[in-house]
Amino acid sequence: MDSRHLQQVRRFNRAVTRRIGALADDYLGCGRPLGEARLLFEIGREGADVRDLRARLALDSGYLSRLLRSLERQGLVSSRRAADDGRVRRAVLTAKGRSELDALERRSQDAAAALLAPLGERQRERLVAAMGEVERLMRAAAVTIEPADPDSADARACIETYFRELDERFEGGFDPARGPSAEPEELVPPAGLFLIARLDGRPVGCGALKLRGKGMGEIKRMWVEPASRGLGIAQRLLDALERHAAEAGVNVLRLDTHRALDEARSLYVRNGYAETAPYNANPYAHHWFEKRGLRRRS
Repeated sequence: MDSRHLQQVRRFNRAVTRRIGALADDYLGCGRPLGEARLLFEIGREGADVRDLRARLALDSGYLSRLLRSLERQGLVSSRRAADDGRVRRAVLTAKGRSELDALERRSQDAAAALLAPLGERQRERLVAAMGEVERLMRAAAVTIEPADPDSADARACIETYFRELDERFEGGFDPARGPSAEPEELVPPAGLFLIARLDGRPVGCGALKLRGKGMGEIKRMWVEPASRGLGIAQRLLDALERHAAEAGVNVLRLDTHRALDEARSLYVRNGYAETAPYNANPYAHHWFEKRGLRRRS
């Protein structure tokens, strides 16, 4: 990795933490450090499950528990078992906590205004645009892609949402029973592989590989939730599937897609997939692609 990039990231981190007051024990003049203040923001007016807070803030359970206990001692937060699942703890703001959140919101607005005020209009636009780009790329960097059980709750949620989207986008709807099979048992080693992309611990995409034997493989179930598109997740899923396919001895990788999925076709063409004659009787396929020479890339 380029050392200049690493040094720039470190300089940026130092500048931002200093400028926003992350180093002080009195963040925004609220009498508490940034960690506690941020936790109040994340709990919000609706409350939040503790496990979701842990994922969103990337905190280990011990540190999060200490933060919650501190806020509870201050009378700002209470926690209890979720009504629909006794295994899940839910944190909610008390009346005092909601009042404190209002004060934090006002101070946060004032701090943002103070950051922008010294700049000219063009500089403000540049800074805000740069912040948006940094936020987007940092979200992209936070995405993880790992093998998963295709019969797990997260995998089923991804696939069901994917099927609903296809049903909405295809002119005649979509019935998964009519297409080629990609059952859970076909997507686990040694028969195949199922990948889930997660952002802040939440599943946001998936992709699967079916191994056909004789150096052949097929990509299935490629999907990224609409809210997370534009972060390069589909590309990373495809790269990971190709890498696993090559390691499994696949030399030719195939896939099919519907004519309504323009973005999918663009992704495959961009990655060297060539359109070919139909290799299956999928009633929802209008385009068939293959990529050869994967073993040379492994």
